[in-house]
Amino acid sequence: MPSRLVAWDRLVRYIPSSGEAEIRYGEPLLEKDSDVDSIAQLAQDGKLQVKMLEGQDIWSARPTDRVETVGQLLGPLEAGTVPIIRCIGLNYKTHILETGRPLPTCPTVFTKPSPSVADHGEDIPIPKIAQEQCDYEGELVVLIGKDAKNVSATDALQYVAGYTAGNDVSARDWQREVGKAGPVPQWTFSKSFDKYAPLGPCLVASHVLGDAHGLSLKTFVNGELRQNTNTSDLCFGVAKLVEFCSQGQTLQKGSLIMTGTPGGVGLFMKPQAFLKDGDLVEVEIGKIGRVSNHMKFE
Repeated sequence: MPSRLVAWDRLVRYIPSSGEAEIRYGEPLLEKDSDVDSIAQLAQDGKLQVKMLEGQDIWSARPTDRVETVGQLLGPLEAGTVPIIRCIGLNYKTHILETGRPLPTCPTVFTKPSPSVADHGEDIPIPKIAQEQCDYEGELVVLIGKDAKNVSATDALQYVAGYTAGNDVSARDWQREVGKAGPVPQWTFSKSFDKYAPLGPCLVASHVLGDAHGLSLKTFVNGELRQNTNTSDLCFGVAKLVEFCSQGQTLQKGSLIMTGTPGGVGLFMKPQAFLKDGDLVEVEIGKIGRVSNHMKFE
Protein backbone atom coordinates (compact mmCIF):
# COMPACT_ATOMS: atom_id res chain seq x y z
CA MET A 1 0.00 0.00 0.00
CA PRO A 2 1.10 3.63 -0.58
CA SER A 3 2.61 5.68 2.24
CA ARG A 4 0.30 8.13 3.96
CA LEU A 5 1.73 11.40 2.65
CA VAL A 6 -1.21 13.61 3.69
CA ALA A 7 -3.41 13.83 6.80
CA TRP A 8 -6.72 13.81 4.90
CA ASP A 9 -8.57 11.17 2.88
CA ARG A 10 -10.31 13.64 0.57
CA LEU A 11 -9.64 17.34 0.14
CA VAL A 12 -11.61 20.17 -1.44
CA ARG A 13 -10.67 23.81 -1.82
CA TYR A 14 -13.58 26.17 -1.32
CA ILE A 15 -15.07 29.48 -0.26
CA PRO A 16 -17.45 29.05 2.68
CA SER A 17 -21.14 29.95 2.47
CA SER A 18 -20.77 32.22 5.50
CA GLY A 19 -19.74 35.08 3.23
CA GLU A 20 -16.10 35.08 4.30
CA ALA A 21 -13.86 35.58 1.28
CA GLU A 22 -11.00 33.41 2.53
CA ILE A 23 -10.27 30.31 0.44
CA ARG A 24 -10.03 27.22 2.63
CA TYR A 25 -9.35 23.50 2.55
CA GLY A 26 -11.82 20.96 3.86
CA GLU A 27 -12.58 17.26 4.03
CA PRO A 28 -16.06 16.46 2.70
CA LEU A 29 -18.47 14.97 5.22
CA LEU A 30 -20.18 12.15 3.35
CA GLU A 31 -22.70 9.62 4.60
CA LYS A 32 -21.06 6.87 2.57
CA ASP A 33 -17.99 6.55 0.36
CA SER A 34 -20.09 6.42 -2.81
CA ASP A 35 -21.26 9.98 -2.14
CA VAL A 36 -17.84 11.21 -3.27
CA ASP A 37 -19.16 10.95 -6.83
CA SER A 38 -21.74 13.64 -5.92
CA ILE A 39 -19.41 16.18 -4.29
CA ALA A 40 -19.77 18.72 -7.09
CA GLN A 41 -23.56 18.39 -7.20
CA LEU A 42 -23.84 18.66 -3.41
CA ALA A 43 -21.78 21.85 -3.55
CA GLN A 44 -23.91 23.26 -6.34
CA ASP A 45 -27.04 22.54 -4.30
CA GLY A 46 -25.54 24.23 -1.23
CA LYS A 47 -25.52 20.96 0.68
CA LEU A 48 -21.82 20.07 0.84
CA GLN A 49 -20.48 20.20 4.37
CA VAL A 50 -16.82 19.82 5.18
CA LYS A 51 -14.61 19.45 8.20
CA MET A 52 -12.29 22.42 7.89
CA LEU A 53 -8.60 21.64 7.46
CA GLU A 54 -6.00 23.94 8.99
CA GLY A 55 -2.76 24.53 7.13
CA GLN A 56 -1.12 26.77 4.55
CA ASP A 57 -1.27 24.15 1.80
CA ILE A 58 -2.47 20.65 1.03
CA TRP A 59 0.65 19.15 2.62
CA SER A 60 0.27 20.82 6.01
CA ALA A 61 -3.55 20.64 6.10
CA ARG A 62 -4.83 18.90 9.25
CA PRO A 63 -8.43 18.13 10.28
CA THR A 64 -10.22 20.31 12.82
CA ASP A 65 -13.57 19.93 14.55
CA ARG A 66 -15.04 22.94 12.73
CA VAL A 67 -17.79 22.12 10.22
CA GLU A 68 -18.69 24.51 7.39
CA THR A 69 -20.96 24.55 4.38
CA VAL A 70 -19.30 25.12 1.01
CA GLY A 71 -20.45 28.24 -0.78
CA GLN A 72 -18.27 27.86 -3.88
CA LEU A 73 -16.31 24.76 -4.78
CA LEU A 74 -12.98 25.46 -6.48
CA GLY A 75 -10.36 23.13 -7.90
CA PRO A 76 -8.19 21.39 -5.30
CA LEU A 77 -4.89 22.84 -6.58
CA GLU A 78 -3.70 26.35 -7.32
CA ALA A 79 -1.60 26.88 -10.44
CA GLY A 80 1.31 28.32 -8.47
CA THR A 81 1.64 25.16 -6.37
CA VAL A 82 2.08 22.85 -9.37
CA PRO A 83 5.67 22.93 -10.71
CA ILE A 84 4.85 21.11 -13.95
CA ILE A 85 2.38 18.69 -15.48
CA ARG A 86 3.63 15.63 -17.30
CA CYS A 87 1.05 14.27 -19.73
CA ILE A 88 0.89 10.82 -21.24
CA GLY A 89 -0.26 10.41 -24.82
CA LEU A 90 -2.01 7.33 -26.20
CA ASN A 91 -2.25 5.34 -22.98
CA TYR A 92 -5.72 3.76 -23.26
CA LYS A 93 -5.98 0.78 -25.54
CA THR A 94 -9.30 1.97 -26.99
CA HIS A 95 -7.86 5.38 -27.88
CA ILE A 96 -4.72 3.86 -29.40
CA LEU A 97 -6.76 1.52 -31.57
CA GLU A 98 -9.02 4.33 -32.83
CA THR A 99 -5.94 6.21 -34.03
CA GLY A 100 -4.82 3.15 -36.02
CA ARG A 101 -1.54 2.86 -34.13
CA PRO A 102 -0.02 -0.26 -32.53
CA LEU A 103 0.20 -0.56 -28.75
CA PRO A 104 3.31 1.29 -27.50
CA THR A 105 6.32 -0.29 -25.83
CA CYS A 106 6.88 2.75 -23.59
CA PRO A 107 4.85 5.85 -22.65
CA THR A 108 4.79 9.01 -24.75
CA VAL A 109 5.34 12.11 -22.59
CA PHE A 110 4.71 15.81 -23.14
CA THR A 111 4.22 18.67 -20.67
CA LYS A 112 1.85 21.43 -19.70
CA PRO A 113 3.07 24.45 -17.72
CA SER A 114 1.75 25.54 -14.35
CA PRO A 115 -0.60 28.29 -15.69
CA SER A 116 -2.65 25.62 -17.46
CA VAL A 117 -4.16 24.57 -14.10
CA ALA A 118 -7.80 25.70 -13.72
CA ASP A 119 -10.52 25.33 -11.10
CA HIS A 120 -13.60 23.16 -11.16
CA GLY A 121 -16.47 25.31 -12.38
CA GLU A 122 -14.22 27.91 -13.95
CA ASP A 123 -14.77 29.02 -17.56
CA ILE A 124 -11.90 27.84 -19.77
CA PRO A 125 -10.74 30.71 -22.02
CA ILE A 126 -10.21 29.48 -25.58
CA PRO A 127 -8.00 31.99 -27.44
CA LYS A 128 -8.77 32.86 -31.06
CA ILE A 129 -5.73 30.90 -32.21
CA ALA A 130 -7.20 27.69 -30.78
CA GLN A 131 -10.91 27.85 -31.61
CA GLU A 132 -11.06 25.89 -34.87
CA GLN A 133 -10.47 22.41 -33.43
CA CYS A 134 -10.95 22.66 -29.67
CA ASP A 135 -11.20 19.19 -28.11
CA TYR A 136 -11.53 17.47 -24.72
CA GLU A 137 -9.65 14.62 -23.05
CA GLY A 138 -10.95 13.21 -19.77
CA GLU A 139 -8.08 11.90 -17.63
CA LEU A 140 -7.07 10.45 -14.28
CA VAL A 141 -4.50 12.80 -12.72
CA VAL A 142 -1.73 11.73 -10.32
CA LEU A 143 -0.33 14.06 -7.64
CA ILE A 144 3.32 13.46 -6.70
CA GLY A 145 3.76 13.71 -2.93
CA LYS A 146 7.55 13.89 -2.60
CA ASP A 147 10.49 14.31 -4.94
CA ALA A 148 11.04 11.15 -6.94
CA LYS A 149 14.01 10.16 -9.11
CA ASN A 150 14.94 6.77 -10.52
CA VAL A 151 12.03 5.14 -8.71
CA SER A 152 11.11 1.52 -9.38
CA ALA A 153 7.53 0.49 -10.12
CA THR A 154 7.60 -1.54 -6.90
CA ASP A 155 8.24 1.61 -4.83
CA ALA A 156 6.41 4.10 -7.04
CA LEU A 157 3.20 4.40 -5.02
CA GLN A 158 5.22 5.56 -2.00
CA TYR A 159 5.66 8.83 -3.94
CA VAL A 160 2.01 9.30 -4.95
CA ALA A 161 -0.02 11.56 -2.64
CA GLY A 162 -3.36 11.31 -4.40
CA TYR A 163 -5.55 11.61 -7.46
CA THR A 164 -8.04 13.93 -9.10
CA ALA A 165 -9.97 14.19 -12.38
CA GLY A 166 -8.83 16.43 -15.21
CA ASN A 167 -9.47 17.56 -18.75
CA ASP A 168 -6.53 17.85 -21.14
CA VAL A 169 -8.05 20.57 -23.33
CA SER A 170 -6.46 20.43 -26.78
CA ALA A 171 -6.16 22.40 -30.03
CA ARG A 172 -6.03 19.60 -32.59
CA ASP A 173 -4.99 21.73 -35.57
CA TRP A 174 -1.94 23.02 -33.68
CA GLN A 175 -1.20 19.45 -32.67
CA ARG A 176 -1.49 17.74 -36.05
CA GLU A 177 -1.79 19.99 -39.11
CA VAL A 178 1.46 20.40 -41.05
CA GLY A 179 0.87 24.09 -41.69
CA LYS A 180 0.66 24.80 -37.96
CA ALA A 181 2.33 21.97 -36.06
CA GLY A 182 5.06 21.37 -38.62
CA PRO A 183 5.98 18.11 -40.39
CA VAL A 184 5.94 16.16 -37.10
CA PRO A 185 2.89 16.36 -34.80
CA GLN A 186 3.61 18.31 -31.61
CA TRP A 187 1.62 18.22 -28.41
CA THR A 188 2.97 20.74 -25.89
CA PHE A 189 2.10 24.04 -27.60
CA SER A 190 -1.31 22.77 -28.68
CA LYS A 191 -2.28 21.82 -25.12
CA SER A 192 -0.52 24.48 -23.02
CA PHE A 193 -2.79 27.50 -23.26
CA ASP A 194 -3.74 29.10 -19.94
CA LYS A 195 -6.26 27.05 -17.93
CA TYR A 196 -6.12 24.10 -20.34
CA ALA A 197 -5.93 21.64 -17.42
CA PRO A 198 -9.04 22.04 -15.25
CA LEU A 199 -8.89 19.77 -12.19
CA GLY A 200 -11.33 18.58 -9.53
CA PRO A 201 -13.64 18.38 -7.84
CA CYS A 202 -11.42 16.99 -5.04
CA LEU A 203 -8.20 15.21 -4.28
CA VAL A 204 -8.45 11.64 -3.04
CA ALA A 205 -5.43 10.32 -1.15
CA SER A 206 -3.50 7.34 -2.49
CA HIS A 207 -3.90 5.57 0.86
CA VAL A 208 -7.60 5.50 -0.06
CA LEU A 209 -7.43 4.63 -3.78
CA GLY A 210 -4.17 2.66 -3.95
CA ASP A 211 -3.03 2.52 -7.58
CA ALA A 212 -6.40 3.87 -8.85
CA HIS A 213 -6.96 0.72 -10.91
CA GLY A 214 -10.51 -0.20 -11.93
CA LEU A 215 -12.11 3.25 -11.71
CA SER A 216 -14.82 4.24 -14.19
CA LEU A 217 -14.04 7.25 -16.38
CA LYS A 218 -16.70 9.14 -18.31
CA THR A 219 -16.67 12.41 -20.23
CA PHE A 220 -19.83 14.32 -21.09
CA VAL A 221 -20.27 17.22 -23.52
CA ASN A 222 -23.46 19.17 -22.88
CA GLY A 223 -24.79 16.07 -21.12
CA GLU A 224 -23.94 13.68 -23.97
CA LEU A 225 -21.71 10.76 -23.00
CA ARG A 226 -18.61 10.87 -25.21
CA GLN A 227 -16.02 8.80 -23.33
CA ASN A 228 -16.84 5.73 -21.26
CA THR A 229 -14.10 3.41 -20.02
CA ASN A 230 -12.24 2.22 -16.96
CA THR A 231 -8.70 2.84 -15.70
CA SER A 232 -8.14 -0.91 -16.02
CA ASP A 233 -7.79 -0.19 -19.77
CA LEU A 234 -4.59 1.81 -19.22
CA CYS A 235 -1.57 0.42 -21.08
CA PHE A 236 0.75 1.86 -18.44
CA GLY A 237 -0.66 2.12 -14.92
CA VAL A 238 0.30 4.64 -12.27
CA ALA A 239 3.30 2.75 -10.91
CA LYS A 240 4.79 2.19 -14.37
CA LEU A 241 4.30 5.85 -15.26
CA VAL A 242 6.09 7.06 -12.13
CA GLU A 243 8.91 4.63 -12.82
CA PHE A 244 9.27 5.68 -16.46
CA CYS A 245 8.96 9.44 -15.92
CA SER A 246 11.43 9.49 -13.01
CA GLN A 247 14.30 7.99 -15.01
CA GLY A 248 17.15 10.48 -14.75
CA GLN A 249 14.82 13.37 -13.90
CA THR A 250 13.21 14.49 -10.67
CA LEU A 251 9.45 14.41 -10.37
CA GLN A 252 8.98 17.36 -8.03
CA LYS A 253 6.65 17.28 -5.07
CA GLY A 254 3.36 18.84 -6.17
CA SER A 255 3.83 18.02 -9.84
CA LEU A 256 1.18 16.10 -11.74
CA ILE A 257 0.95 13.25 -14.21
CA MET A 258 -2.08 13.25 -16.48
CA THR A 259 -2.33 9.58 -17.39
CA GLY A 260 -3.87 9.79 -20.87
CA THR A 261 -7.35 9.75 -22.34
CA PRO A 262 -9.59 6.94 -23.66
CA GLY A 263 -11.38 6.69 -26.98
CA GLY A 264 -14.24 9.01 -27.82
CA VAL A 265 -12.55 12.35 -28.34
CA GLY A 266 -14.13 14.77 -30.80
CA LEU A 267 -11.26 14.46 -33.26
CA PHE A 268 -12.09 10.86 -34.09
CA MET A 269 -15.88 11.10 -34.13
CA LYS A 270 -17.61 10.77 -37.50
CA PRO A 271 -18.30 13.53 -38.25
CA GLN A 272 -15.75 15.26 -36.07
CA ALA A 273 -17.31 17.02 -33.09
CA PHE A 274 -15.09 19.81 -31.83
CA LEU A 275 -16.09 22.03 -28.92
CA LYS A 276 -17.96 25.29 -29.44
CA ASP A 277 -18.32 28.45 -27.40
CA GLY A 278 -20.31 27.75 -24.26
CA ASP A 279 -20.04 23.95 -24.37
CA LEU A 280 -20.00 22.23 -20.99
CA VAL A 281 -17.40 19.47 -20.55
CA GLU A 282 -17.65 17.19 -17.52
CA VAL A 283 -15.12 14.50 -16.60
CA GLU A 284 -16.30 12.00 -14.02
CA ILE A 285 -14.09 9.38 -12.36
CA GLY A 286 -15.52 6.87 -9.94
CA LYS A 287 -14.60 7.51 -6.26
CA ILE A 288 -13.21 10.94 -7.23
CA GLY A 289 -16.16 12.84 -8.69
CA ARG A 290 -16.97 15.13 -11.60
CA VAL A 291 -15.05 18.21 -12.75
CA SER A 292 -17.15 20.56 -14.89
CA ASN A 293 -16.17 23.54 -17.04
CA HIS A 294 -17.69 25.65 -19.80
CA MET A 295 -15.56 26.56 -22.80
CA LYS A 296 -15.47 30.34 -23.32
CA PHE A 297 -14.28 31.49 -26.75
CA GLU A 298 -12.47 34.83 -26.40
